[in-house]
Amino acid sequence: MRLMRITTPEGVSWSPVGPLSSVGDEVNRLFDTTFGVSPTAAGLFGGWVPAMDLYEDKDNLVLRLEVPGMKREEIDISVQDGLLTISGERKAEEKPEVVETYRSERLNGRFQRSVELPKPVQSEKASAIYRDGVLTVTLPKTEEAKPKQIEVKAE
Repeated sequence: MRLMRITTPEGVSWSPVGPLSSVGDEVNRLFDTTFGVSPTAAGLFGGWVPAMDLYEDKDNLVLRLEVPGMKREEIDISVQDGLLTISGERKAEEKPEVVETYRSERLNGRFQRSVELPKPVQSEKASAIYRDGVLTVTLPKTEEAKPKQIEVKAE
């Protein structure tokens, strides 16, 4: 029996952990598509999912949503039974017929985000501001939902 030495071509490097890194990429992709809709996957289903933050201060719940490239008239906001829903449609830009596209990653189409509000709000006093591609919705909390300071009295 004769043993042969296997060599890799010049300029090609091989790492024993290389195959493991691709397994890690696949696991990350699996978690992204199982537990949250990745922007790429959302595009495959005809829409997109804008990034969102929801936080509260002493008096308000505040939601910030990234919707660049839209007009304020293209965004709808509603609150019903403790559920805030924001929807709209980002339209694709018109391109000249003679253009050749090398890469297209910006997603267009309809979106809808609904979030259950963690506290009761006064929806009739809600306000929304759209500035620099970010929509900020401010929802005043009800008096019952606001923190109360209880004075301690000495006897």
